[in-house]
Amino acid sequence: MRIAYGVMGYGRGHAMRTMSVLPALMAEHEVTVYAGGDAFDVLAPLFPTVRIPTIGYRYNNRGGHSVPRTVRENLAPMADLLLRGPGTDALERELTSRGTELIISDSEAWTHRAAQRLGIPRISFDHVGIIAWCRPHFPTDLWLAGQRDAWGYRTLMGEPDRVLISSFYPAEPYRDDARIVGPMLRDVVKAQKPARGDFLLVYFNKGMHQYRAHVDRTLRLLEMPVKVYGTPWEGSSENIEFCAPSNEWFVRDLAQCRAVLSTAGNQLIGEALHLGKPLLAVPEDAFEQRLNAAMVERMGVGMRVGASALTPSHVDRFLSQEDAFAARTAEYAGDGRIEAVATLDRYIDELGGARQPRRRPGRSAARRAPRDRAARSHASTFTLRSCPEWMASAATPLRRSAAT
Repeated sequence: MRIAYGVMGYGRGHAMRTMSVLPALMAEHEVTVYAGGDAFDVLAPLFPTVRIPTIGYRYNNRGGHSVPRTVRENLAPMADLLLRGPGTDALERELTSRGTELIISDSEAWTHRAAQRLGIPRISFDHVGIIAWCRPHFPTDLWLAGQRDAWGYRTLMGEPDRVLISSFYPAEPYRDDARIVGPMLRDVVKAQKPARGDFLLVYFNKGMHQYRAHVDRTLRLLEMPVKVYGTPWEGSSENIEFCAPSNEWFVRDLAQCRAVLSTAGNQLIGEALHLGKPLLAVPEDAFEQRLNAAMVERMGVGMRVGASALTPSHVDRFLSQEDAFAARTAEYAGDGRIEAVATLDRYIDELGGARQPRRRPGRSAARRAPRDRAARSHASTFTLRSCPEWMASAATPLRRSAAT
């Protein structure tokens, strides 16, 4: 069957989830990935990938979300999406020319809406759907925001034919055709042998904006080594090592660290639970991450703190309870990948009938080779801005890291 797989381009978690199931799908079907932003950079060197528009948050000088910038800089792509602009029109022509028979979407609005207009069956497979198609526990302070975001998600994505959700915490679906599975653990994660190291692993999904002066000050005051991923910098300064982007090395450090301080993405939390690591969740100012952080605290596997409020005392209090947090991770650790692939196979059969044979490898490889070369070229020319003024006086000069 010819399948289009749409992947939301904001952050890397959507791409990591996609990578966990793509090999199994591509073994039986002809799959083309459609992604933009961060997801394109991750997936294009590995899979046949077409660049499409993407939307995402923009940041202010304090490291938080800027509503004016987010609205202004997403206005053009949103107009394209909602008014069927040139990007939307090009995607629909692309899907039609390829004879696309089914679409799977990970929170990706362009492929969702194209499927609706073209009458192509579609499967929603992500984590955000847990707020739209299920009844998770909404803390009182997040209830109103949860209702708002659930309505916004359903409005933007539309009504899929089937729903599959990967989540590190359980919830009750209210759709008969919705299924929840555990986190999507990649092979590189499952291959690790966890050990309790002496360093704190820190990850920010948008470190260029989120790694602020007070965060740097907090980490330097800790009496322990710190490894930081997700910033544009590379090198060592006092007790901090700024690490270049690397899936392999990040996962290795995740398995060997003492604990994790991170933004609250579903994918990373699921991997940390599998490896028995307690979490200090520092969520983005977005409902899904705030809910994830609240669930980390509710499950007893860590703590949460707002990004602007982070101080050394929060980290010290978190580490004073790390043994209790780590002990609870085993209750929630799980791998939903096998169940997810089986569920996708069943959904594909239900929506598409009998599977069709894949094209001959020679034709498929020849067709996507130019696209793969272009993707590698794109990744190799990715550049980063210089470090902020407050970091310029660090003890050891930092290099700007190159994207992998």
